[in-house]
Amino acid sequence: MKRFQHLLGPEGCGTRAHFNRRTLLGAGAGLAWLTPLSQLLAASSEEKSNKGRPKSVIVLWMQGGPSQLETWDPHPGKMIGGDTKAIDTSVKGLKIADTMPHTAEVMHEMALLRCVTSKEGDHERATYNMQTGYRPDPTLIHPSIGAILCHELSAEGVEIPRHVSIFPSAFPSRGGFLGNQYDAFKMYDPTGPLPDLPRRVPEDRFEARLSDLDILESSFSKGRRFDLEQNKTLHRKTVDRATTMMTSDQIDAFNIDGVPTEVKEQFGDTPFGRGCLCATQLIETGVRCVQVTLSGWDTHANNHELQSARAGDLDAALSATIKHLKERDRLEDTIVLCGGEFGRTPKINPAAGRDHWPHGFSVALAGGGIRKGVFLGETDPEGEKITPETKHAVRVEDIHATIHSALGINIHKDYQTPIGRPMAICQGTPISKIVADA
Repeated sequence: MKRFQHLLGPEGCGTRAHFNRRTLLGAGAGLAWLTPLSQLLAASSEEKSNKGRPKSVIVLWMQGGPSQLETWDPHPGKMIGGDTKAIDTSVKGLKIADTMPHTAEVMHEMALLRCVTSKEGDHERATYNMQTGYRPDPTLIHPSIGAILCHELSAEGVEIPRHVSIFPSAFPSRGGFLGNQYDAFKMYDPTGPLPDLPRRVPEDRFEARLSDLDILESSFSKGRRFDLEQNKTLHRKTVDRATTMMTSDQIDAFNIDGVPTEVKEQFGDTPFGRGCLCATQLIETGVRCVQVTLSGWDTHANNHELQSARAGDLDAALSATIKHLKERDRLEDTIVLCGGEFGRTPKINPAAGRDHWPHGFSVALAGGGIRKGVFLGETDPEGEKITPETKHAVRVEDIHATIHSALGINIHKDYQTPIGRPMAICQGTPISKIVADA
């Protein structure tokens, strides 16, 4: 069995660090994703009712606000359409932008919402809203989709982080009031093994250091000035979980070096494509939620060229993700969500760009529990806002309710925040038209 060293906070992904007592103790924040045994036992009983349900989510996050008019909802020949053309898809009557030809071939596996509305038009606030289903609240932080999945569904047999963010954005997914053990574990381009994993000392010396640490902890807890009980702190658990991960073969799921070249080419020779390929490996290993970020969609100038370039990267990776999951019999166990914090304005500004538009944008879903080949709504050809009263209008919180329901999570369950405040898992209503068993 391979021996590894885990020092993987956000900074640990890109820098090298010596393995010593201080760095091991400091790894606590980066290892907070490892859930205490009592929570795992409680979650396992909760999941008994979820047998046969999808078990994971892959979030393809389009940071910056992708234009619905250059991707999912083109309007060629209209005032709002710009230079984008439309192409047929594998779903009768559905056209998407010509920037996404590979995705057009797999639309029969997907559900497309072209009528999503939000009340947030600022990047940070809108990202929070899309990732949690709640608008920002100064009194608490809400958990993201991945955090809720990890809290509600068991982690039996999983020795690596169950909530992973690849190419994390400036506004990462968080555990919120559920605790930072549910924060997303951050990593970057999976072109090779994660850095700082191999031990920097021989095994016998490493074991001696752990033994010395035990002695130090024992003497500290029994000191005259500090009458502490070790089982009431997280330090010992953090060390134990770190050493468990260090000896786990599951860490190989982060490495795509051994994947055949023809498979890599399907995802596209881009960092995002490699991230999506890695996400499918992590899901197969038992990870509950992987978010892969593709930035560069904030096109206040030169919109058509920039959006088309981003759409090209998305096209190969998204279509390959769906095909790969299906080929490996994982699509029915995995929900794939593709979207950003908002869309872009129907009106093209003087800099040939499109500005922020939360009043009617697109989100695509695929996989377990989601109806295939369905599409709802469209951007208004005249550029009008979609309102909650508009036919087929979908709220952000409704998307969250749909995903949780498809996963078998009770959306009517209330959490208790650390101060005893009751808080619902989500505020929305499942979208019946895209839920497979509705």
